[in-house]
Amino acid sequence: MSERSDNEFDDLDPKDQEKLKKIIAKDSKFLRDPKGLWGVVVSLLGATLVLFYFYAAGIASVGTQFHLGIYVLITYVLVFLLYPVPRAGIRLGLNLLLAWILVSGATILFVYDSHLTYYEQLMSIAELGEKEGWTAGLQQALSLWPLVLASIILAALLQYADSISLRYWKNTPAPSDILFAAVAAGVIYYWLSQFEALNWRAGAENELDSLISITGILISFEVCRRVLGWSMTIIGVLMIAFAYFGPYLPDILAHRGFDFERICTALFLTTNGVFGVMANVLATYVILFIFFGAFLHKSGAGRFFIDLPLALAGRSTGGPAKVAVIASALFGSVSGSAIANTVSTGSFTIPLMKRAGFRPHVAGAIEPAASIGGMFLPPIMGAGGFLMAELTGLPYSYIMIISVGPALLYFFSVFCMIHFEAKKLKIVGIQDDEFPHWKIVLKNGWYYALPLVIITVLMLMGRSPGYAAFWATISCIAVSWLHRETRMGPVQIWEAIQTGARNTLIIGATVGVIGVIVGVISLTGMGLKFSDLIIALAGNSLLLAIILIALASLVLGMGVPVTASYLIVAVLAVPALGAFGVAAIVAHQIVYWLSQDSNITPPVCVAAYAGAAIAGSDPWKTGWTAFKFAKMLYVMPLLFAFTPSILFQGKVLETKVPEFDTPFATVLQVNVHENEDFVRGDVVAVLNVGGETTEVKAKKDATVIQVFSPPGSMVSPGDVLLRNEIKPTPFRIFSSFFSAFLGTIAFSSLMMGFWLCRTSILEWLLMAPATLLLFWPTFITDGAGLIIMAVIFFLQKRRINKLKKT
Repeated sequence: MSERSDNEFDDLDPKDQEKLKKIIAKDSKFLRDPKGLWGVVVSLLGATLVLFYFYAAGIASVGTQFHLGIYVLITYVLVFLLYPVPRAGIRLGLNLLLAWILVSGATILFVYDSHLTYYEQLMSIAELGEKEGWTAGLQQALSLWPLVLASIILAALLQYADSISLRYWKNTPAPSDILFAAVAAGVIYYWLSQFEALNWRAGAENELDSLISITGILISFEVCRRVLGWSMTIIGVLMIAFAYFGPYLPDILAHRGFDFERICTALFLTTNGVFGVMANVLATYVILFIFFGAFLHKSGAGRFFIDLPLALAGRSTGGPAKVAVIASALFGSVSGSAIANTVSTGSFTIPLMKRAGFRPHVAGAIEPAASIGGMFLPPIMGAGGFLMAELTGLPYSYIMIISVGPALLYFFSVFCMIHFEAKKLKIVGIQDDEFPHWKIVLKNGWYYALPLVIITVLMLMGRSPGYAAFWATISCIAVSWLHRETRMGPVQIWEAIQTGARNTLIIGATVGVIGVIVGVISLTGMGLKFSDLIIALAGNSLLLAIILIALASLVLGMGVPVTASYLIVAVLAVPALGAFGVAAIVAHQIVYWLSQDSNITPPVCVAAYAGAAIAGSDPWKTGWTAFKFAKMLYVMPLLFAFTPSILFQGKVLETKVPEFDTPFATVLQVNVHENEDFVRGDVVAVLNVGGETTEVKAKKDATVIQVFSPPGSMVSPGDVLLRNEIKPTPFRIFSSFFSAFLGTIAFSSLMMGFWLCRTSILEWLLMAPATLLLFWPTFITDGAGLIIMAVIFFLQKRRINKLKKT
């Protein structure tokens, strides 16, 4: 979340200011602001992070170990230096852990002959505990009493030193924080320095590898806990337990289980855990765009992103709320955070909406409902788009292209709902303020959009996202010099660097635990089990499968940030959707959209609670109202699944064995091959059913993707013969978007209960099937839906005319 000025929320009531601070603190725990020596250390580390990755993106590439390791190392060290542990009880537990690590390290170096002696002593305790019970293991552990005693004494000293430090130097890292940072740097340096050797001995790690891995996993959990709290950390711990206790779990979840050392080495030393896909995507793309956002904000573009929507929509019906939608689209496409978007644009738009006549809970709900749209809109799309590109192997430029249309439809739906709400409440636009025409605003500030244009053009030209972010960031500095008040000199550039570095910590703190979660899923085969569970529960219903995935995403989103939620659910649910014939990129888009629901869906809806704090409204009521305005969040995934041409993808169609009386039949011949086209009415296969020949004819024009039942195979009624694809022709793509456009208008009217006037129960009941018909992409269904909407139009028009006469 970007830094904000101290006086940004001065207009709010003190109680609402306090609420907002707590919500922001919940999203990102309190950061220190160290001065003096530690301020210099933190600043230099932040600058190193920014400059190293700009160098790697725009000047010269670096080795994999440096690309991943330096990001994790600096992130972990900065978290320990900047995020305090305020509670004495938690601090005592952490100090005991830290003291044990330090005493163990000192013992290995100065007491034992080598680390092998220490490792074998620990393993003997564990083995004895497993064979003869934990009582025997505990008795064996007493042999380590000198280490335990030394750890307790050191922990007490650290606790005392921390209490003194926190009492007199609150903004200075406590002694234990500094030592934790040193331990984190040490274990990650080991991974960096031993990278090639670790690859050579993968699967046969030595004892020192195991000790380092266990320490690294514990450090990763603490980094996550400091920044994101207990929820996500506990999920990580449960995943470790799941990997360890596999044989003792119910059959549906059971697996062979893994030793604790095997789990930790797999998750810390390989590129399938802490240094896995999440770290790779963050270090390759995401942090560069976070840096870019900090520079763009510093260049003065934020004011332009407010002034232009104000000039465009400020005077229209419900103008201030429409300004919030446009501003959220412009700012949210860069910020990548629904909460940051809500707070940044909402501090201006929510008071404006209240002044125009919107009820506080409605004003507080519209902003977060609009803000989550920024997660779907290119060129940045938060971190999710980059993860999607990494997981699917598709170019990010392609992800951008297919995402634009659905994102605009989402903003259009919120726009329409606002219009109907404003009409219902008779709220007009801003009348008492004078602001320039949109042409003047565009003429005076068009150049602020150049960095976004540069990013988009470079990526469409085939350049990497990191390279595009590098040059776009440079352009921010150049753009700032076009206006005297916003010119970025060395001081402003340094401030942008520091802001960008600190902004990366929130998402960077997820690296370790997300690596653990995804790594355990891969290690145990849990992804396949989850897919089987979804398929079993959903039966043959794709709709039910999507509902189950939406529920899983919502539950997971209660304790995990939305980007992390997307990655976890994608690993688990995309294979299940693939079993229903959904293309991989379509499945990822479905999961990505659903992963955003915890921002605006009660009981979590942190973005909605932030809007409520700014609006001074009831958080619960605001959350449900935001849910109403953001309903398109649940409609778009259904459109992706059933009309994939809206994502420029083909629709999967299966040719199945027809029903017959005998239990099985024989495939005599298949008349089509993979990648071959056929048309409706073609005989695609011939079966022998009870001695008689039966032809299987194509019902639609399509292309064969896969032949499931070759000649000579035995089949039963309902078995799949062929999996085919209906190609996404330009006509089908146009039809999908045209129907979605009409359906969005009808859906918005349905949700608001307003068309020309408030809808009666009969009109509302008629509008529901009309909406479904309009969403389905054929001209026949569109025509039927328009006829029903026309009937409602005339019913309301007649009622309005009667009221005028009375």
